[in-house]
Amino acid sequence: MTVATKSKTEPRWTRRKEARPEEITAAALDIFVERGYAATRLEDVATRAGVSKGTLYLYFANKEDLFKAVVREVLVARLAEFRSHIGTFKGSTIELIRIMLRAWWEQVGSTPISGIPKLILAEARNFPEIARFYLEEVVRPGQETLAALIRRGIERGEFRDIDPVLAVNLLTAPLMLICLWRNSLEPCSAEPIDGPALLEAHLDLLERGLAAPAH
Repeated sequence: MTVATKSKTEPRWTRRKEARPEEITAAALDIFVERGYAATRLEDVATRAGVSKGTLYLYFANKEDLFKAVVREVLVARLAEFRSHIGTFKGSTIELIRIMLRAWWEQVGSTPISGIPKLILAEARNFPEIARFYLEEVVRPGQETLAALIRRGIERGEFRDIDPVLAVNLLTAPLMLICLWRNSLEPCSAEPIDGPALLEAHLDLLERGLAAPAH
C-alpha cells in the first residue's frame, strides 16, 4: 500500500497530529442546531470534526462543557465586541444601532448561530442548567449592552425619555422572531422571512419611535 493510498483510506484523525478546539466547537454548533441539546452525542461531534472521541475529551469534559464553549465562542465574544463600540463610536446612536443590527444579521441571524435561541427555549425546562448559563452569559449582558445604548441616545438628546428596559425588549423582539422562524417554521413555509428587509423596516420604526420630539 502506498503512502498516498493509506492517507485516503485511514480515518481522518489518524492523519492529523493535532486538532484545534475551534474545529470541534464548529462541528458541535452544527450538530446542536440540527438535533438539539438532548439528541447531540459527543461521538457524533467528534466524527463531524474529524477527531477521535478521546481527543474531544482532551478539551471538553462533557456535553455541557462543550455547549458552553460553543456559546461563548459564537455569542459571548460577539457581545463583548459590540459592547466595546459604545464608548468609542462618534456618530449618532441610531447610526450605531443600525451598524450593530446589520452586523447581527451577518454574523448571527443569517448563520447557524441563530439556532441557539430556539434550542434554549425548546429545552430549558429539561436542562435548566444550560438555560441559567444562557441567561447569565448571553441574555443579561446583551440586555445591559442595549440598555446602555438606549441611555446613550437619551443622554445625548437624540432619543425621548423612555424606559431603557422596555425599549430593549421591543428592539430585540424581531431578532428573536427571525431566529425562531428560520429554525422552526421556515422550512415548512412557502414564504421565508426576508431578514434584511425586516431589519430595515424595524430600524425605520425604531428611529421614528425613539426620536426626541422636535422643539
